[in-house]
Amino acid sequence: MREEIINRVAQSKLQTLDLEDYYVPGTRSQIDIAPWLLDGMVLVESRFRESVKTTDFTAYQDHHVALHCSTDAIIPQWAWMLVQSELTGVAKTVIHGSLEDLEIHLYNKALENIDLEAYQNVPVIVKGCSNKPVPTSAYISITGKLQQVASSLMFGEACSAVPVYKKPKAR
Repeated sequence: MREEIINRVAQSKLQTLDLEDYYVPGTRSQIDIAPWLLDGMVLVESRFRESVKTTDFTAYQDHHVALHCSTDAIIPQWAWMLVQSELTGVAKTVIHGSLEDLEIHLYNKALENIDLEAYQNVPVIVKGCSNKPVPTSAYISITGKLQQVASSLMFGEACSAVPVYKKPKAR
């Protein structure tokens, strides 16, 4: 006689949260303003304004854009504002920083208002493997949020979860 195989994970209250589900779709682009500077180092206002004016920003339509300067040039704040003014209404998102900074920003926005109701007083596994880039900061952020509601928190997969947090028992 064969024994029936019981999937205890499926029968448990265990909830899995996959941060990949919060990945914001869309093209990521980076604009380096160094080529608009004299010798890549000196911002000459007239030259910079002309470079911004002649750039086809429609190429960034609906993109998530990270603005940066690849040299150690000192860039006045108005220069970033000028570029942003051209991207307003074109790009979905514009930040100052790297593509990694952009990803962090997008995840922070996506996780800002996450509904934690399904994770109230139940064990939660934050899925570890993903096919999309999930920044470390997203794991840190979700830990802080889940720790407030979940009975326990783990990382990985149900078959090989690493314990992260367990709510203390009430006395």
